Amino acid sequence: MFEEIAPEIQQYFIERTTDGKPFSRNERSLAYRRAKNISDTTPFGTQLDINTSSYEGLKHSIFPAKVNHELPRITIGGADCKQPYSASLFNISAMSFGSLSENAIIALNKGAQKGSFYHNTGEGGLTQYHLQGGDVTWQIGTGYFGCRNDEGNFDAEKFAEKANHPFVKMIEIKLSQGAKPGHGGVLPAAKNTEEIAQIRGVKPHTEILSPPCHSAFDSPKGLIEFITQLRELSNGKPIGFKLCIGQTSEFEAICQEMMEQNCYPDFITVDGAEGGTGAAPLEFSDGVGMPLEPALIFVNKTLIRLNIRDKIRIICSGKIISGHAILKAIALGADLCNSARGFMFSLGCIQALRCNTNKCPVGIATQDRMLEKGLVIEDKFERVYHFHKNTLHAANELLAAAGKSNYAEVDVSLFMRGNEFTHLSDLYFPDNLSNVTKH
Repeated sequence: MFEEIAPEIQQYFIERTTDGKPFSRNERSLAYRRAKNISDTTPFGTQLDINTSSYEGLKHSIFPAKVNHELPRITIGGADCKQPYSASLFNISAMSFGSLSENAIIALNKGAQKGSFYHNTGEGGLTQYHLQGGDVTWQIGTGYFGCRNDEGNFDAEKFAEKANHPFVKMIEIKLSQGAKPGHGGVLPAAKNTEEIAQIRGVKPHTEILSPPCHSAFDSPKGLIEFITQLRELSNGKPIGFKLCIGQTSEFEAICQEMMEQNCYPDFITVDGAEGGTGAAPLEFSDGVGMPLEPALIFVNKTLIRLNIRDKIRIICSGKIISGHAILKAIALGADLCNSARGFMFSLGCIQALRCNTNKCPVGIATQDRMLEKGLVIEDKFERVYHFHKNTLHAANELLAAAGKSNYAEVDVSLFMRGNEFTHLSDLYFPDNLSNVTKH
């Protein structure tokens, strides 16, 4: 019995405001307050120990810039794109219908519509619940759900039919996911209802394991050819791919193939190993893949080194929940950011860690109709909208505090790390002076 209620005991009786994994209570509270559009200020000062090597801070300017109240946008679409898309700097990352409930998907999409940002479908496919008026990025995973034939392979005709829907603004090929790179998506049997099975073209009430790799291609050359095919079938909509970096040589090989074929994706989504998931083997979540920070630096530097950075937008995802996280991601090389769990918090997620059990107590990660009723769409989509708006406004305030007026001016020089203070100490308090003081 105690094991059953251990998470609740931990969260409500033991956990401090700076504790909690993967997000602390302070981080969750920040998302809740911004979603509810109430004051997001905190009293008395930081609760973090900032005199450590792990501290990361923004170098503010003594002469701040004026805060821009217009939310930033980035145009996605290279030379071969016929339908470029103007994207928000902050968007909803991939979460499938099946992993999330019908009400959750509808609320997310309606919030995206009101706030003019995009909603990634996740690999579970494009459904009627994603088509509430919000902009959509349709993700194509290894299971090709929504565009597969009876054998589970890619069906060009079915793809073209959905890809040309006016609400579908971009197409994303999922190569790997940060929380479980090298492993296909997992839909527990308890969540695989008759409706979801029909949408995905699978047998209901069985655990659905997407293949770990694509059947439409198996090499860098095949990937680039697949991008060309999808671009033609979608009549020139932005096409990109998502991956978690593992063997860096493989990404370099993909870049070389882009140059060889003179065909470039319109965007690359970089997912960090700290990214979220509804269900994954622990070994994959804890021990596979590169974290977002080094991955972003590597992808950005590789594209710059090959002189193709100007042809491709970089989108990132992996614990992006605050204005500070957005600014840091841009400093490391991203053009724009996605967030999954941040928007789940805006829907009311309490980090119960039951996403894979179909027993989500707030009706988000479940297909249980009784639990789903607790998520009131008309209330929650407003919170999705406010969370997006207020988080981006916070990013604008940080940008101004650094004395900058444009995100193009953001780079790593704007940030400091705690281990830099050791160097400062060596400069201003040399060892001989320290020795004198000690004696």
